[in-house]
Amino acid sequence: MENNAVRWKQRFQNFEKAFLFFESAVEKDSYTPIEIGGLVQAFEFTFELGWKTIKDFLYLQGLNTNYPREVIKEGFQTHIIEDGHAWISMLEKRNELSHTYNQAVAEQAVETIKHQYYPAVEQVYLFFKEKINE
Repeated sequence: MENNAVRWKQRFQNFEKAFLFFESAVEKDSYTPIEIGGLVQAFEFTFELGWKTIKDFLYLQGLNTNYPREVIKEGFQTHIIEDGHAWISMLEKRNELSHTYNQAVAEQAVETIKHQYYPAVEQVYLFFKEKINE
């Protein structure tokens, strides 16, 4: 069990680095096309590390989940995630953005990432930030 405790904490450290980078990208007021690409990329890798951190934490709690959608649902049921709809939407948007790059889609995603996805990721980050110090 000790290795599993270490694993989620190591995953959290990577999630934290990604989150802080993502946060700095979200705080910008306006974006060039290249910065939009950077914001989208920061969202993608932060989301990826976020759900994997949840997965590792759930495993430590005795819950074995494998796929992002199942991790998100279990994370919501166990109150790690407060906004389950936002996380499911993030999963769908991440898949859409990572399989095709379309400038218009990316520009539309900026507002959603900043105003819907960032707060949902921040909530999970703060949940784990508190847990890491316990």
